[in-house]
Amino acid sequence: MSEFKPFHLAFPIRDIEETRKFYGDLLGCAIGRSTDKWIDFNFFGHQLSAHIKPEELHQMSANQVDGKNVPVRHFGVILPWEEWHQLADTLQEYGIDFIIEPYIRFKGEVGEQATMFFLDPCGNALEFKSFWDESQIFAK
Repeated sequence: MSEFKPFHLAFPIRDIEETRKFYGDLLGCAIGRSTDKWIDFNFFGHQLSAHIKPEELHQMSANQVDGKNVPVRHFGVILPWEEWHQLADTLQEYGIDFIIEPYIRFKGEVGEQATMFFLDPCGNALEFKSFWDESQIFAK
């Protein structure tokens, strides 16, 4: 893989405080700059900007992947194997209502990965995944 290059993603929310608690307290993302209209997070080395814009929050559409309804619009991060499992345990203990429970997708196939999907408090879908073998991230 090439040198790490952080991405920036802006997304809609309805409330700064509930978003701060979710991304900051639950997911452990450091908080950057903020105003009463937006808040930035260090999302595992990437910059997320959550902007109050409730009219931009949409119904979720999904596509079938590995027999599951995967939200089309989602974002997330690929974590190291043990870190992914620790986060899955933390979220289960917290009582997160998963869209797709933590499981191993494409087991025994090219691209085998641990994955889970859940919503933030504003209905934005997140996917966290991990590859035991990181060379499989872009394998065909």
